[in-house]
Amino acid sequence: MTTTTPRSGGPAPGLAPEPDYGTPAVRGEATAGVTVDGRHVQVPPGTSVMRAAREAGIEIPKLCATDRLAAFGSCRLCVVEVDGAKGVPASCTTPCVDGMVVRTDTEQVRQVRHGVMELYLSDHPADCAGCARGSCEMQDLARRTGVAQVRYGLVDTPTATHVDGGAARDVSNPYFDYDPQACIVCSRCVRACADIQGTFALTVQGRGFDARIAPGPTDFLGSECVSCGACVQACPTDALVEKSVVQLGMPTRAVDTTCAYCGVGCSFRAEVQGSGPETRVVRMMPSKAGGANEGHSCVKGRFAYGYANHPDRQMHPMVRDSIDQEWRVVSWEEAVTRVADGFRAVQAEHGVGSIGGISSSRCTNEEVYVVQKMVRAAFGNNNIDTCARVCHSPTGYGLSQTFGTSAGTQDFASVDETDVMLLIGANPTDAHPVFGSRMKRRLRQGAQIIIADPRRIDLVRTPHVEAAHHLPLLPGSNVAFINAMAHTIVSEGLHDEQFLRERCEDVEDYLQFIVREENSPETTAEATGIPPEQLRAAARLFAAAPNGSIYYGLGVTEHSQGSTMVMGLANLAMVTGNIGRPGVGVNPLRGQNNVQGSCDMGSFPHELPGYRHVGLDDVRDIYESLWHVTISPQPGLRIPNMFDAAIGGTFKGVFVHGEDIAQSDPNLHHVRQALTSMDLVVVQDLFLNETAKYAHVFLPGSSFLEKDGTFTNAERRLNRVRPVMPSLVGKDEWQIVCDIATAMGYPMHYESAAQIMDEIAATTPTFAGVSFARLDEEGSMQWPVNDKAPHGTPTMHVDGFVRGKGRLVPTVYVPTTETTNRRYPLVLTTGRILTQYNVGAQTRRTANSTWHPEDVLEMHPADAQMRGISTGDRVELSSRVGVTTLTALVSDRMQPGVVYTTFHHPVSGTNVITTENSDWATNCPEYKVTAVQVAVANAGRADLAARAGTDTVDPVAGVADAEVARR
Repeated sequence: MTTTTPRSGGPAPGLAPEPDYGTPAVRGEATAGVTVDGRHVQVPPGTSVMRAAREAGIEIPKLCATDRLAAFGSCRLCVVEVDGAKGVPASCTTPCVDGMVVRTDTEQVRQVRHGVMELYLSDHPADCAGCARGSCEMQDLARRTGVAQVRYGLVDTPTATHVDGGAARDVSNPYFDYDPQACIVCSRCVRACADIQGTFALTVQGRGFDARIAPGPTDFLGSECVSCGACVQACPTDALVEKSVVQLGMPTRAVDTTCAYCGVGCSFRAEVQGSGPETRVVRMMPSKAGGANEGHSCVKGRFAYGYANHPDRQMHPMVRDSIDQEWRVVSWEEAVTRVADGFRAVQAEHGVGSIGGISSSRCTNEEVYVVQKMVRAAFGNNNIDTCARVCHSPTGYGLSQTFGTSAGTQDFASVDETDVMLLIGANPTDAHPVFGSRMKRRLRQGAQIIIADPRRIDLVRTPHVEAAHHLPLLPGSNVAFINAMAHTIVSEGLHDEQFLRERCEDVEDYLQFIVREENSPETTAEATGIPPEQLRAAARLFAAAPNGSIYYGLGVTEHSQGSTMVMGLANLAMVTGNIGRPGVGVNPLRGQNNVQGSCDMGSFPHELPGYRHVGLDDVRDIYESLWHVTISPQPGLRIPNMFDAAIGGTFKGVFVHGEDIAQSDPNLHHVRQALTSMDLVVVQDLFLNETAKYAHVFLPGSSFLEKDGTFTNAERRLNRVRPVMPSLVGKDEWQIVCDIATAMGYPMHYESAAQIMDEIAATTPTFAGVSFARLDEEGSMQWPVNDKAPHGTPTMHVDGFVRGKGRLVPTVYVPTTETTNRRYPLVLTTGRILTQYNVGAQTRRTANSTWHPEDVLEMHPADAQMRGISTGDRVELSSRVGVTTLTALVSDRMQPGVVYTTFHHPVSGTNVITTENSDWATNCPEYKVTAVQVAVANAGRADLAARAGTDTVDPVAGVADAEVARR
């Protein structure tokens, strides 16, 4: 019996795929000269013949090979002849040596490939939908290998295969389907899940013709699969395919852009159909050229982009006189006039300092820059703050004090050369999953990790990865912990004396401080909860590492001693000499996509762009001469000061750009009271968020798919954000800000976002060499980019610190004032989860809610048993400032006395119960330490429990009634 090959198809016109060289690049000097089909190419020794051929412009047919995975050598489609070698070796597993001569298209090679391809096609449907649409490689390979018919018989039904006689498709995952009939068991998906993602969710079950790919004993949705998309991207057939491709067909063009979720800053190719307003995104493909992600992705960046077209999105400006009224749609002209006239009226009555602005880390550098410029030039004050202050401002303060610059020291690739990682207050596999996968890969290669976290995160123990030490320190004890680490290292003589002597200042004062008994593991054990010998062992491991690196997150910064702790981490890096080379450093894992950039752009009331204080005459002169205004040398109001002043009656108007302060800020009662005390609240966002409930003017924003600009990720990498489609609301966000400033009497105008970056580069030394043209030509760059580093700076502080010598700062441990007592005996700490993001405004409007439809409260079995609580119970979570209701999850991931939740759903109102305690230096809220009590929800919360599945509940509104019921 013979069958015909699949119907014709192929890549869509105008959509050139990224080149696939078959095997990963080999580092080293290109000293091996290889001749492939008469073409000469120089490659590093050990480079595969397949890759060398591709670099010579010759593409060898392949199925199991891809340049994102180590060579496997199973498909035998890539065979070649090598002079002097026997047989026809696989080109993917044959390394190049100098003088090698390779032939890829001999008669023997063609015969072998023809036979191999026939076998593969016998296990592939003749009516493959993927081949017809162009999402399956089999059609093209059949053509290239000359296979027009298949001699090997199939069972009678045309769609059945030897793989699985008619097995049903697995459509359980909301984003992609698995069709075992189209699978050729090349194992690329299995290897991608293991080697790239590190989840090991996929296996090959059975042997021979009975072999099939399976996500364990269940379907994809019920498996350990994290929906990163690596398997879908690796699959050469239609066995694993995006639902969007099945529904819409193949894309016709692609636009390179940057993900708008976490601080990893992954590069993507937005593959789309149509143009202009008719543009439809078919899929987001992670770019192999991406400096941060190198072709990998997570479920959010890869699939959760549908919010950009969600029905909840607001497309028109709206106004109202009172927050009790309904919204009225108006033109852009009327909305801008309302904002400008309203702010001028407020200032006329209450003074120039009675209004301010809040910028967002979800916006581009260019948008953030014009917002702070509007506040300083049009509003005439320094009342500008950013959501970055409520997460990572201690990073800026602490690292500037010790190193002289307000950013991390390394690029992400640096982790590939580390030997021991100290991970504290961060959960990369959930909050920064692409970098988390890279960490896991390095751990599988032999590096070790010390994890200091109140919760047993996945990296403590996950497939093929286990921490050398998990130190479950108590929330609020970070500084005591880091002092004890440094105390052990210095008192045992494990510190790097030469580095301290040559590179640091204030050394003797610090060493005398850190060896005090008050900093010993024994003395601090009561505060940290860590057995002294366990802490000492971890400290010795870190000190002995050839390369020791520190990675941290919001579990470090969102404390009353956040700034002190950042300085403590910097001290530890300097004491051990782990600064200034690959594999080491102090590396903050930023929360949102542009936290670093929003700080860089001058979004703080005391700093102009580039972290230069407003009190410096020479810095103000730069902007005053360019902007033709006088800038106050006095710092303006931070967000908490704005709220206090609003309640006090002196702050009456605010412009909130892309930030939901009524959900993300602490003590929501206080936030709501402040917002209702203002005369004019202006919100610019995609959706009518919680803050918009208190707004008088709503200005629609643009999604990242419509933005033109740059984001700066956690490694200081500037990535281009390119518009995939025109703005759906008719204006770019920076244009709207300029319109408001102009209407207020200060003309602001730019021809493009590129011109804004030109102004940033002209006025900010660390960005002196940055331009859209250079980024478009060279790809991403890490600041500083200047004459000394024209192509950027992957590693900071190589020969010396930015401030000259590193400064060692004594870090005295001061316990938080937020303490437990008999009424509030537990400590609440917060964090994030893989499938949701920040306040959930984006991810809640995608299928990501399949995995995490609500925030839950994790608690230890002992704490749950004492209170009669089981998993699934509705429980009341109360603190000194508020109360809310959540669903309980009893979990031994927690330690006794500590409970944990996320803040992705407004119905949960997690920040109803967080206090106003904050970092002493920056006012960063102490989200990570709140004394609480947990009890089975009583009748006073029944109304909230009944509506827990919606986002329409206002957790703040029901607090008074709940408090009465609880008492």
